[in-house]
Amino acid sequence: MPPNASRTGRCSSWKATLLWLLESGPHRPGELRRRLPGLSEKVLTQALREMESDGLVHREVHDVLPLKTFYSLTAFGRELSEALAPVSDWGHRRLQKLTDARSAS
Repeated sequence: MPPNASRTGRCSSWKATLLWLLESGPHRPGELRRRLPGLSEKVLTQALREMESDGLVHREVHDVLPLKTFYSLTAFGRELSEALAPVSDWGHRRLQKLTDARSAS
């Protein structure tokens, strides 16, 4: 299912961060949640499902007890992550300027 306007706002603030975290390789949902303390399990699950539906992440379930689920970026997800890198760089520079300005005052 291609992304559509009705899904744009849901969980969108976490998706770029999840893309960034998944760049380093496959992660289990619990690992992702621990790295993002403000993210609830419900919102994480919803975001990952939407990202999977949009073709950004691949979900792999290992049939062991207990079941182990891993998420990784697809080629499309890596492409999007690369496209978002300049925006991330801009945000880091902006944050540094704000921090410097606060320190100077």
